[in-house]
Amino acid sequence: MKRTITHLADGRELIYFDRRDDADRSAIDRRALDPRPMASELRYDPLTEEWIAMAGHRQTRTFLPPANECPLCPSSETRASEIPAYDYDVAVFENRFPSFSGNFGTYGDVGGLSEVRPGVGRCEVVCFTSEHSSSFSRLSDEQVGLVMEAWADRTAELSAIEGVEQVFCFENRGEDIGITLPHPHGQIYAYPYVTPRTKLQLGAAARHRGGNLFADVLAAERAAGVRVVAANELWTAFVPAAARWPFEVHVYPHRQVPDLAALSEEERAAFAPLYTSVLRALDGLFGVAMPYISAWHQAPVRQDRDLAYLHLELFSIRRAPGKLKYLAGSESAMGAFVNDVLPEEAARMLKSQVDL
Repeated sequence: MKRTITHLADGRELIYFDRRDDADRSAIDRRALDPRPMASELRYDPLTEEWIAMAGHRQTRTFLPPANECPLCPSSETRASEIPAYDYDVAVFENRFPSFSGNFGTYGDVGGLSEVRPGVGRCEVVCFTSEHSSSFSRLSDEQVGLVMEAWADRTAELSAIEGVEQVFCFENRGEDIGITLPHPHGQIYAYPYVTPRTKLQLGAAARHRGGNLFADVLAAERAAGVRVVAANELWTAFVPAAARWPFEVHVYPHRQVPDLAALSEEERAAFAPLYTSVLRALDGLFGVAMPYISAWHQAPVRQDRDLAYLHLELFSIRRAPGKLKYLAGSESAMGAFVNDVLPEEAARMLKSQVDL
């Protein structure tokens, strides 16, 4: 793998990850760009003990442009995009409209018992392929491996930024999910706090008696078997017994590691065919491209790393052909989920589509 660091016209960092050592990444950004926005403002909610980012500059981000104006496609002689090169394998760059950054402004008191502080951190875009009409499920095992190298590299680099407490790699796919760009890509958030869901999971792990809670969940699902969708020697994909979403799959390595950077070469290689087969199974359920969120749960940077267990949580809001699972009153207002699809039935349907 070749790793090349360069910069865009407004100073943002761009990193190319290539399979070829002779890849030429000398192309420069020809655009005249506005100055980078100030970092978001974090406000503390005393009722939920959560930090909320206020990032008004994100209102102006690009929204569903036509394919010939996609900012994630390679540049050409006649059009300059976010990626100056005329081709690429995997490209990672600082988000032009970040929720968190190191470009601080001024932050004053807002009252309401809410503490205010700058949204320190970093947000990056990960372009999985230069092919606009492709998808993660159609990537080769080698290309998925390169994406994983990029995830691992960025996890390690972002974890070293002062003030960053957790690194989150994820993909939003499909207009029903709320994407603003259809080009195959994901994002990475380097948060200045440990996220609420991670706090809940690690709190449960701390109270668990016996071994590691995540490892015990994995062992129990493997033993039960009924909700296992796919597995190989190093990874298992299963529908959790208490799934919140109509179609939800958790993918665990068989070895406890804190984050993507800690995976071995063998584990990274074994992940690719299993994961893409699960994504294709989702698409095969109803014969349409399934909207989904794919979320890597990694250990916080500075706390409870011994309790954490790297795993991926993948879920779709589609519950049937032409029907979506909306987060209505119970889910949105009270955080109390009601699932329309029995997890065992979801697992059976997905397993019937897996092409491993």
